Amino acid sequence: MRKSLSVNKIESFISNTELLALISVSAVLRKEKLLRNFLIIARERKLKPGKIYEALLQTYLFAGFPSALISLSIFSEYFKRNKKNITLNNFEKIKADGEKTCRKIYGYKYEKLISNTSGFSPELSEWLVIEGYGKVFSRKGLSLKEREILNVAVLSALKFENQLYSHFNGAYINGANIKELSGIIKSLGIFSSTISSFGFKVMDKFIKQKRITN
Repeated sequence: MRKSLSVNKIESFISNTELLALISVSAVLRKEKLLRNFLIIARERKLKPGKIYEALLQTYLFAGFPSALISLSIFSEYFKRNKKNITLNNFEKIKADGEKTCRKIYGYKYEKLISNTSGFSPELSEWLVIEGYGKVFSRKGLSLKEREILNVAVLSALKFENQLYSHFNGAYINGANIKELSGIIKSLGIFSSTISSFGFKVMDKFIKQKRITN
């Protein structure tokens, strides 16, 4: 079994992307003390506030508005954000951006995803594209690779296996390598060994089925 990181060692050698992942997971798991600690580390590292803001903003897709409101309120205690990045109220552009971004993640499986979701909820199928991939994942401030890595962290913590598998694929095809993804999952051991074990289980399944050798 891969060893998990301990809290007292986390600051010294994790990457900034791993730190963003820990901030995101702290938010969705309502670990407010850890969230504050990670925000302090981020401030000391001079991590761009815009990246942290975007990381926390997108958690509302997974943990809901109440969780995002709390975490962004805490964020505002440590950082000031001057630049606005408000999504324009242009439905057709948002939908087009959403379809484009969703295809970058699901590839040839995009049509199947939309068809399957429409089968049990046409509304949710449309919101998936517009709300998730259009309004949120197509925003500036984080690259799609970074957003997908954060999705991997959050979905590991929440233990949604099918969605996690899809976003491992999305992260990989958008530039994340297995070493990076392994580092993200390992860092989640701070919260629980079962979280990192779950993440590695799904990642190993992904590697095996995709026959990835590096």
